[in-house]
Amino acid sequence: MSVAFRRESDDEHLEPAFEIPIPPGPNLVTTRGAALIAQKLAEAEAALEGVTDEAELKKLRRTLRYWSTRQATAELTAPPADGTVGFGCTVRFALNGKARSITIVGDDEADPASGLIAWSAPLARAMMGAEAGELVDFNGKAEAIEVLAVNAAD
Repeated sequence: MSVAFRRESDDEHLEPAFEIPIPPGPNLVTTRGAALIAQKLAEAEAALEGVTDEAELKKLRRTLRYWSTRQATAELTAPPADGTVGFGCTVRFALNGKARSITIVGDDEADPASGLIAWSAPLARAMMGAEAGELVDFNGKAEAIEVLAVNAAD
């Protein structure tokens, strides 16, 4: 019989449910980031209670696996004490003549709108190791960023 005349089950058309992607590299966290992960894990565990819908259970278990993995692999990291830009630091800098401030944090803690930038972001990577008063290259431009101040945030 031709495949064209075969009735396919509804399950064959469902989108596959993939795991939540885990960012590459080490799972560096600040104290605040570790607390955030613990909170998200507790919320995921609490959400599982009383759920009977199989599709919802799968979704919640996937979220629980993600946060369990993030908590198990978390590496609590302190900011550098030598005044250089690094993980956990708050950095004031000038880019295109405009002064800005960011704090370099872990991937799960990042919120660019609030000034929390992941350590793996290009802007953070460009400034890593710089000191106040230094000019660094960014986005293909030489000396595009002037580091104004570096403070340990954690």
